[in-house]
Amino acid sequence: DDVLAEFNAALDTIENTEGNGALVISSADPKFWSNGIDLNFVQEKGGMAYLVKEFAPRLDQLLMRIARFPLPVIACLTGHAYAGGALIAAACDFRTMRADRGRFCFPEVDIKIPFTPIMTEVVRLLPNPNVAWHMAITGLALGGEEAAKAGVVDKALGEAELVPTTMAWAAELAKKDRQTYTLIKRRWRNAFDKFA
Repeated sequence: DDVLAEFNAALDTIENTEGNGALVISSADPKFWSNGIDLNFVQEKGGMAYLVKEFAPRLDQLLMRIARFPLPVIACLTGHAYAGGALIAAACDFRTMRADRGRFCFPEVDIKIPFTPIMTEVVRLLPNPNVAWHMAITGLALGGEEAAKAGVVDKALGEAELVPTTMAWAAELAKKDRQTYTLIKRRWRNAFDKFA
């Protein structure tokens, strides 16, 4: 729960900053970008009842907020992005990933946690609908090179170039007019309007 509150607090700060900009979501961990929900934590809080009634609605709101965020957003995947972590990455506008480490995967079908309607729309944001479908319905896990070839991530890069290249791309995107970028993004992603 605290992670969602911290994430939203950081987004509040960024969103309330005036002018153009771009957001890069990354991790200092070289192995894991985000593995999503801590299932042990969920069990301690009450299991599936807690997940369905309390956590999932808050995660849905975070995903929708990222998908509609009023700045360019790049997920810089330094390692594995699984489950809720993969959903956060999918909600971003763009994704870069290490070519040699990490997998991008939605294992929900294998761990018996179905997507909510908002999560389904987030997975549909991935540029290649056929691959997104296979990832969602089979739990297909893709490494960086595979994900780039499949169009799931925009760039697969070596460890040394991942962060600098992503930051340079963010600097270019930060030159876009914030209001225009936001309007185009929200109109393109208008499937979220029904949830807002």
